[in-house]
Amino acid sequence: MSDLPRKAVTRTAKLAALPLGIAGRATWGFGKRIVGESAELVGRELQQRTAEQLFKVLGELKGGAMKFGQALSVFESALPEEVAGPYRAALTKLQEAAPPMPTRTVHAVLEERLGAGWHELFLEFEDKPAAAASIGQVHRGVWHDGREVAVKVQYPGAGEALLSDLNQLSRFSRLLGPLIPGMDIKPLIAELKDRVSEELDYGLEAQAQQAHAEEFTEDPDVAVPQVVHQSDQVLVTEWIDGIPLSEIISDGTQEQRDRAGQLLARFLFSGPARTGLLHADPHPGNFRLLPGGPEGEDDWRLGVLDFGTVDRLPGGLPATIGESLRMTLDGEAEAVYELLRVEGFVRETIELDPDAVMDYLLPIIEPAQVEEFTFTRGWMRSQAARVADPRSPAYQLGKQLNLPPSYLLIHRVTLSTIGVLCQLGATVRLREELEEWLPGFVWEDPADDEEAVAEG
Repeated sequence: MSDLPRKAVTRTAKLAALPLGIAGRATWGFGKRIVGESAELVGRELQQRTAEQLFKVLGELKGGAMKFGQALSVFESALPEEVAGPYRAALTKLQEAAPPMPTRTVHAVLEERLGAGWHELFLEFEDKPAAAASIGQVHRGVWHDGREVAVKVQYPGAGEALLSDLNQLSRFSRLLGPLIPGMDIKPLIAELKDRVSEELDYGLEAQAQQAHAEEFTEDPDVAVPQVVHQSDQVLVTEWIDGIPLSEIISDGTQEQRDRAGQLLARFLFSGPARTGLLHADPHPGNFRLLPGGPEGEDDWRLGVLDFGTVDRLPGGLPATIGESLRMTLDGEAEAVYELLRVEGFVRETIELDPDAVMDYLLPIIEPAQVEEFTFTRGWMRSQAARVADPRSPAYQLGKQLNLPPSYLLIHRVTLSTIGVLCQLGATVRLREELEEWLPGFVWEDPADDEEAVAEG
C-alpha cells in the first residue's frame, strides 16, 4: 500500500466491495452446492473467504473502517462457534496489525511536527513500524536521554478518513449486523464517530495517559508508560515490552489467562475511581502481560496502552450502577425498577413489570453473584442468543429499555471487556473488584457516617 487512501471515491469503492463481495461469494457457494459439495464444507469456505476480504478491506483502509473492525472483534465471543472460527483469526489480526505507512511519509510527518532536526531527538529510530492501528502507527526508538520509547505517528488525513469510512459503514450496518446477534451496529458506529475528534487530538491522549501513568507509578499490578514528548500528530511515550493479550488468548497458559482476566477487571473498575477517567478502547491489542508482579518475576502485571479514547468521569463510575447491581442481587425488584426509571433506562411513557426486569437482568449479572466466575465463549453466546431471539421474553423487554447517552460508552466498555474475558476463558473474582472499586455496590449505613462525624 503506497499511502493511506483518502479520496472519498476510492475509499467508498473499497467499502462498497464488502457487501458486493458477500453477495458474490454467496452465489459462488450456491454453485458449489449444485455440483454436489456438502453444505457444511461450502459454508466453511464461504466464511473463510468473507473473513479474508473483511480483514483485507478494513486493514488497508485503516481509518474508521479499521476502528470499526477493532470494536467488532472483541464481540466475536458472541458468535456461534461454527461462524466464529473463520472470523476469529481475521478479526484478531485487526487488533495487532495493518499494512504500514511508507517510510517517506513517516519522516515527512516527523519533520513537519518535530522540526528539520528531528533525528537529533533520537539516539535510534526504527523505520519499520512495531505496530499499526486505526489512525496511526508506532515506531520503536531510543530517546536522546537513553530511554526506550514508542513513537506514535498519525496517518496524514486520518480525520477525513475516519469520518468518511464511518459514514459509509453506517449505510452497510444492516449487512454487517448479523455478525453479532443482539447488537445494533448503527449506534456503535455513531458512537465511534462521536469520538473521532478526541482520538485525533494527541494532546488530550497525552494528558489522559500521563494521569494514569502518575497514578499507577507504584502499582504492583498495573503499568502505564510515561509520556516523553507530544506534538500534533506525534506522541512519544516510554516503551514497554510484554506479551500482547492477543497472544495470551491464542496460546497462553490458564494461569496467564486467569491473571490477565483478573487484572483487566481490576483496571476497568479501579481506573475511574483513581483517575476520574475510563479507558474506553479495551481491545486486546492495547494490553500486555509483563513479568514482575507482586509475587516476583514469575508473577504478572498488566501493561496498558493507547489512551486516545477515554470517558471523563470525575466522580468515578456512577453510583447508580453499583446500587442497581447490589439491589438486583438482593432481589429488590421494585427498588431497582424505580432507580432505572429515575436514571432514564425506562422511559416515562413505558410501564414494565419489575419482576420481568429482574428476570432480564439476573442472567447478565451472574458473574457478580459468585465469588469467582469462569467467562467462556459459550456463556457469552447464550447471553447474546437470549436477547437476540425475537421469541424470547428478554428480547421483547430489551426492546423497551433505553440506554441514556451518558451511559453509552460505559456500557460498550463493559461489554467489550466481558468479551475479552470470554476470549481469554478466564476465571475471575469479579465480585472482589466490585466491592473494592464500584461506588454503591457495598451498602453503607447512613448511621455509620453520622457516628463518624460525631466522633470527629
